[in-house]
Amino acid sequence: MPSPAPPVSLTDLRAFSARIGADCALIQGAGGNTSLKAGDTMWIKASGTLLATALERDIMVPVDRDALAAALAADAASTDDTGRFVVGEHPLRPSIETSLHAVLPQAIVVHVHCVDTIAHVIRRDAAEILAPKLAGLDWILVPYQRPGARLAAAVRDALRPGTDVVVLANHGLIVAADSVAEAEALLADVTRRLAVDPGATRSPDGAALEALAAGSAFAPAEDDATHQVALDPAATAAATGGSLYPDHVIFCGIGTTALAPLETPAGAAARAEAATGLAPPLLLVPGHGVLLRRGASAGTRALARCLSDVVRRLPPGAPLRYLTHTENHELLDWDAEKYRRALDDA
Repeated sequence: MPSPAPPVSLTDLRAFSARIGADCALIQGAGGNTSLKAGDTMWIKASGTLLATALERDIMVPVDRDALAAALAADAASTDDTGRFVVGEHPLRPSIETSLHAVLPQAIVVHVHCVDTIAHVIRRDAAEILAPKLAGLDWILVPYQRPGARLAAAVRDALRPGTDVVVLANHGLIVAADSVAEAEALLADVTRRLAVDPGATRSPDGAALEALAAGSAFAPAEDDATHQVALDPAATAAATGGSLYPDHVIFCGIGTTALAPLETPAGAAARAEAATGLAPPLLLVPGHGVLLRRGASAGTRALARCLSDVVRRLPPGAPLRYLTHTENHELLDWDAEKYRRALDDA
């Protein structure tokens, strides 16, 4: 079957996708996705690609809506094999969130990893703190599920007629509308309502970090924003308590490790690897800043910044809900996420 001709409105979606993809408060690395439904086809961002490149690259993949709907109706886990729904020939694989976009009836669906939203939805009391802020909107909060078919089913089962804002626990935000302009306006409204002041930016101790990193596999992070997680004790405590959302696990490993007093980067990395089975790509040096493994991928750098941006928005002592051991490992052992990591490393 030949690839369908894209609708005119796909041009508007690509432009909007590029705008939000360039905003690290909404999208980090290859995270997030957008889609457009037209007739029997849905165009959705390809897995592992960057929304920021939507105007430069052909990253929107056409999928067969009828075939996808039939698989979802059968509760088929095969919907996570997104490549089987592609219409025509395309070199890229549709997003693992293809089924999630499909269960929403609106023409335009936008899924972002907004740091302000994540700072709310990693809390055990998320429902209570979201309710007054989202009053007047038709919104739902969906408990954490692994991205893909499982999450799509949970969203489908929770939807009410007219729901156009879906908040995903320990994950992010979805807005849906019948035009790109309406989706953009709704996203702006929700993010305004959930905005949190991260506080003042502090300066890392560059000299101390360089001295620690000398001769090691690590180097100081290049931007001040990434360092903030290590410069506030409450932020450090939140970050080192475990994994808070899926993309951190995919690109930064399970949890986050901080150097103990007098510990070397090599010692901290060995301790972390013994605990998780993974070589950590970042280390926190409390009171000084963040070390990243030399040659860290773009995705790792983006998610290290995201961690800092999220935990800086938490009040001290906020009750956090971390991913469980099982939830961490089902992400790392999943072929869909191995594919994304491979693209990031390429």
